Amino acid sequence: MISIEFENNDNQENKQFNELNDDINENLKSDISSTLDLNPTILNVDAKSHQRVDTAQKAFENLKFLKSRESRTIRILSEYLHPEQYLNKYNIKNTIVFFGSARSISSVDFANRQKSLLERLETTTNENELKIINNEIKKLERLEFTTKYYDDGVKLSYKLAEWSKTLNYEDRFYICTGGGPGMMEAANKGAYLADMPTVGLNITLPYEQRPNQFITPELNFQFHYFFMRKFWFVYQAKAIIVMPGGYGTIDELVEVLTLEQTNVLSKKVPIILYGEEFWRKTINFEYLVDIGMIDYEDLELFHYANDVNTAFNIITNSLKVFLNND
Repeated sequence: MISIEFENNDNQENKQFNELNDDINENLKSDISSTLDLNPTILNVDAKSHQRVDTAQKAFENLKFLKSRESRTIRILSEYLHPEQYLNKYNIKNTIVFFGSARSISSVDFANRQKSLLERLETTTNENELKIINNEIKKLERLEFTTKYYDDGVKLSYKLAEWSKTLNYEDRFYICTGGGPGMMEAANKGAYLADMPTVGLNITLPYEQRPNQFITPELNFQFHYFFMRKFWFVYQAKAIIVMPGGYGTIDELVEVLTLEQTNVLSKKVPIILYGEEFWRKTINFEYLVDIGMIDYEDLELFHYANDVNTAFNIITNSLKVFLNND
């Protein structure tokens, strides 16, 4: 409101001026109230009687905002910058990527599960329980073939990690996986046993996906966006080993083959299909050539390997060429 002050020694004049000031303010209140159709008492509310408004939360601390549709680009950028920060910290510029089924199990784990199920089968008389156990046994037996690949995955990863340790620090290659159980666990385990940092690129899924215990803690990443996870699989990959797997593994394989075929990758990356019998049954590449869907030369984009030494030699020979040409 208007405040009028005069310097005057005469009290009577001061009183008159103050009364005039009050009249002006009352008239202003009345005019504002009638114009805005407000209750006149609202204008008399003292600001001190109101609850204090706190300082607004900073945008980058506001989880509701960061999880909103408007912040999608920020989340995508975060899944680029956060891994980059820690990969640089560990000097990880070159990776050897392992793909494979999360359902794979080790020979030791298979034997323990089988033993446990058989023991339950012997001690259970409930028909429903017996049916459940028999179904679990059948499910387990279907995965018995994966035990060879799990065990070989540990051995191959360990051997590659030990070989990498013989290289100059700046030239080393690091094992990278999808971070989950099964074949991913096997590869991280091999690097862990060799006392080498190892990367896990996890993804949020409703089942199967959980970080395995062999990932280097600071290199254990959790992704929301599949395309950002795939970016980090390929961006630093200098070799890719594809163990037997399902839809996810096949998706990853076909994607890297496409990148190789179209020359999108800056360098040729050796791709190993581990387990020739499995892969020939799963994907008939020769048929794709016969019907003209791919060229015969496209069969040279990958190699088959059935044992640790063959895969190791193909990869290390290729990586030696890479280091000499880098």
